[in-house]
Amino acid sequence: MKRRTFLGTAAAIGAMPELTGTAFAGKANDTLRITWRDAIPDVDPYRNNLRTGLIVAYQCWDGLTYRDPHTFKNVPLLATDWKLSTPTTIDFTLRQGVKFHNGDPFGADDVVYTFETILHDPKVSVPSNFAFIKGATKLNDHQVRIELKNIFPAAIEYFSMVLPIYPKMYREKVGPEAYSKQPVGAGPYKITRVNGSSEIDLERFDGYYAGSPKGKPAIKYIKITEVLDAAGELTAFISGQADWIWQFNPDQFANLNALPGREAVRSPSMRIGYLQMDAAGRTGKGNPMTNVKVRQAISYAIDRAAMAKDLVQGGSEAIAAPCYPSQFGCVASAAVNYPYDPAKAKQLLAEAGYPHGFSTTLVTYLLPSWNAAIQNYLKAVGIDAQIEQLQVGAVVQKVLSGQAPMNAGSWGSYSINDVSAILPFYFTGGKADYVRDPVIEKLVKEGGSVNEPQQRLKYYGEAIHRITANADWLPLFTFVDYYAFVKTLKFEPFPDELPRFYLSSWT
Repeated sequence: MKRRTFLGTAAAIGAMPELTGTAFAGKANDTLRITWRDAIPDVDPYRNNLRTGLIVAYQCWDGLTYRDPHTFKNVPLLATDWKLSTPTTIDFTLRQGVKFHNGDPFGADDVVYTFETILHDPKVSVPSNFAFIKGATKLNDHQVRIELKNIFPAAIEYFSMVLPIYPKMYREKVGPEAYSKQPVGAGPYKITRVNGSSEIDLERFDGYYAGSPKGKPAIKYIKITEVLDAAGELTAFISGQADWIWQFNPDQFANLNALPGREAVRSPSMRIGYLQMDAAGRTGKGNPMTNVKVRQAISYAIDRAAMAKDLVQGGSEAIAAPCYPSQFGCVASAAVNYPYDPAKAKQLLAEAGYPHGFSTTLVTYLLPSWNAAIQNYLKAVGIDAQIEQLQVGAVVQKVLSGQAPMNAGSWGSYSINDVSAILPFYFTGGKADYVRDPVIEKLVKEGGSVNEPQQRLKYYGEAIHRITANADWLPLFTFVDYYAFVKTLKFEPFPDELPRFYLSSWT
């Protein structure tokens, strides 16, 4: 599907008539109206890997610990304390008096049920997020023991970011499928309605426990509308049907800021863009991407620095390593960099047996202007890449099923500041792995299984060097988050790309 650019100039926006009245209905009804275009196929936090799904989970579910968005320090949440009883055993003391949204009390049984369930559920979407966990044991009603498979230094970071707790009694009673339609958590908001993948309604949970670092929300209702494309998103915001949107085309930033009663801001993001190529031949043995020189040619063909500067904008930077620069283990010095060099690209294509190029398909959900740039760069060296533009969920499914000879996407590492949140997902033999290199797999696993920082850096650095030397995966650039919202909303963006609406309020 093609996405058109909706706005032209600031003058054209200013000429639009309906910019008052309905524009502020959200505050009048104490309802924050959010519109985004990445529809969530399943709101169960363990059954989707979309950023929008993570955002909803963060409002409605709580984990054992919480990472302060200002300091990045992990602090108590559903657990009040934790300690390493052995290098591979963590004992958590649980908060007492906590209730789930349906009134069920929270306790050790819920924690054990959660981890024992996800460890054996074939429908979980990102097993690498908890692959370090061996099992969970109830010590008493308010204490649990989590056993790790190996030493894993980033464990608490994962408990804070991607391991929310299920309500055992409720989920066992209704079953997993019904749970996805009428979910219950222990977070500051409760989900009151799930209308397929088009609408999700939240309501402040007035029984939310005192002492949570998230605090009790100021805004009572949140209504999330999921639309098909950027045009629908912009239309909703301009016409006053939405109070908050994000990830719109950066070219619209100044235009949206010019709207009366609106504000647009941008913030650095831990997300990176990438181009993934089928080095393993999952889409067929004759796929040109299985040739290392073809992958290297593609890497030289794309001017990533120009894309970062002119398309992403806002301080985006081209990157050489397949990870976000601040993540522990992202050894940029070990990466082989590919500067923009179309002549070198053509030479490598000829050496690979493709002097006149070839045709392929680029599966993607990135902004159309970014995809067009990649397409044009490849065309300039003889590669005809037909763009298959889909919604993010459809792209993910196509990629995981091995149907994408080349795909462009992004990864936010679930906002975990450690490369264990990205490298295992793409390079350890899972459904998203289009490399299937046992050497890389071994190095990545070793990097996540030792405690000594220098050893971890050594393993991860060797993995990054091999990934980039073979051009198995082309890192593109860092992302910048773009937000637009009504000026009556007090909203603070954070670099971990997690909008915390429970911290927002009306002015």
